[in-house]
Amino acid sequence: MTILSPLEQSRFNMIEQQIRPWDVLEQAVLELLAVVKREQFLPPAQQAFAFVDMETPLPGGQCMLSPRVEARALQDLQVQKHDKVLEVGAGSGYMAALLAHRAQQVLTLELVPELVTLARANLQKAGIHNVEVRQGDGAKGAAADGPFDVIVLSGSVAEVPAAILAQLKVGGRLFAVVGQDPVLRATFITRTGEAAFGTVQPWDTDAPRLLNFPEPSAFSF
Repeated sequence: MTILSPLEQSRFNMIEQQIRPWDVLEQAVLELLAVVKREQFLPPAQQAFAFVDMETPLPGGQCMLSPRVEARALQDLQVQKHDKVLEVGAGSGYMAALLAHRAQQVLTLELVPELVTLARANLQKAGIHNVEVRQGDGAKGAAADGPFDVIVLSGSVAEVPAAILAQLKVGGRLFAVVGQDPVLRATFITRTGEAAFGTVQPWDTDAPRLLNFPEPSAFSF
């Protein structure tokens, strides 16, 4: 019988007790969560929280999505080896690292300078070279680099802007957490034609707001 270190036992428990029960059953995704060391993407003071079912605080008032949301999004997006991916909200670089293992290339946009530096350093330390971390306003996307096979909004928005949807290839998929408190849903949008999109919202979740995305007016007429 293999004796796991306390760290590896915590990782194992995260996968078996948080992530698998959340219908993350694809073996390749579960194996990837064991390979990409989540704790290495957190500042030292936060590493004890790496495997806890919570949004983990990051510098600049931001936070990482909970492990089960990241894992389920990764599974449901069905990222392929030839895919070009845009992520909005690099955070610590962890989600970009997961995406990079499955995609051809990843461009991740981050507004907070401190997090740009952190994400770049973390990805370099993890030996991941097919990710570009760029400081910029993700609410606008990266039209000059598009179109993209996959777009991931690593946070919640009131709605997905048309300017972001326009950067999806036909056949491309987008993930975001969409809605207003208390109802936020994991939203997957597939571009089915030049002006046609299909949307499914298969599960409810929560996620911190992404910066600079428009909020609807509080007044309705």
